[in-house]
Amino acid sequence: MHALAVQLAPVLAAEKSKTAFYIAGGVLVAWALILSLGLGLRRPDFPFSLTGQRIVGTISAVLVLAAVSTAVLTSGGATSSAGAQSAAAQATPSTAAAPAPTTESTPAVTATGTISPKATTKSTPPATKSTPAAKAKTSPKATTGTPAPPSSPAAATTTLKLAANPAGQLSYDVKQLSAKAGTVTIDMANMSPVEHNVTIAEGGKVLGATPTFTGGTKTLTVKLKPGTYTFFCSVPGHRQAGMEGTLTVS
Repeated sequence: MHALAVQLAPVLAAEKSKTAFYIAGGVLVAWALILSLGLGLRRPDFPFSLTGQRIVGTISAVLVLAAVSTAVLTSGGATSSAGAQSAAAQATPSTAAAPAPTTESTPAVTATGTISPKATTKSTPPATKSTPAAKAKTSPKATTGTPAPPSSPAAATTTLKLAANPAGQLSYDVKQLSAKAGTVTIDMANMSPVEHNVTIAEGGKVLGATPTFTGGTKTLTVKLKPGTYTFFCSVPGHRQAGMEGTLTVS
């Protein structure tokens, strides 16, 4: 009952404070109706004289002032009651109180043999366990295609030197030449006054020859497989006179 009375008291006070406003407003409305409907419409000569006008104006001003004053007072009372309610709500203690932490007492044995309680606090283990990160698995590197075979060694290139007898005799300076299979180049020098050349043949097949010349050097380049070849001068009569030799390719 006491709590109900505390809650209703501000409401009753607020309602009571508005009574003066209701009275002043009602009187003002009634006065306005009397002036307009009761006297204004029935008596065209109302308010009869200058004194009557002053009296009517004074009464109307007093009633308007009373209505405005009571409106201001009642609004302030309502605000005050609302503030009182807010203060009462803040002053009310909270019913939900956090429970105090509890500790367990474990007796401890002292050096003299007496047992003294020793407060210990148990810690709660974490609710969740961390999961170790999964080890990243590395897949073997994929290989595509067929590995290229080892490159074959480059074909051999052999350069040989050959010279005709500078005194004009029908002979070369060597009778035997040797080279590796592949590209064979023969640099022939002819410093004699007699024209010569060098020709390469395999059996009866001619594979290449330099121009016939004198007083300079000419080059012959041929590709040869392993085997035995003949080099000679193709000027008529020179080979028959002994101007030839053997080229061995391995």
